[in-house]
Amino acid sequence: MEVNIGISEIKRKDIVDALSRVLADTYVLYLKTHGFHWNVTGPMFNTLHLMFEGQYTEMALAVDLIAERIRALGAPAPGSYAAFLKLASIKEAEGVPPATEMIKELLAAHESLVRTLRVGLAKLDGVNDQATEDLFTQRLQLHEKTAWMLRSLLE
Repeated sequence: MEVNIGISEIKRKDIVDALSRVLADTYVLYLKTHGFHWNVTGPMFNTLHLMFEGQYTEMALAVDLIAERIRALGAPAPGSYAAFLKLASIKEAEGVPPATEMIKELLAAHESLVRTLRVGLAKLDGVNDQATEDLFTQRLQLHEKTAWMLRSLLE
């Protein structure tokens, strides 16, 4: 059935592409963070274990919101590891790095996701899609704050 929500099909495809990239980056970052939560060791174990749990739990909820926005725009949401890895700018974790490297990898990944969100926000200029704009803005704020917190651990 045709989608008639006041956004042209061409614009919806652009928005869905941006949302799909945010979804992929979020899912890869979720998996990386969850793996680091399981495998972190060292003197910062408790702090990082709990911090990573909070981060991956928040992202587990976020991927659903992002995918549902894609569906609301009339497109199927990507839902496989292969699709996510094609779309994502964030790379999977290799092995089990030391705790400080985990922090550095997660920091770089959150900053990468912030850049992905900014590209997506730029695609929304003049489109009149407040729902996606609001979603991206909220995600941007969260990932910038998380990056700041991770960066603070390295000082």
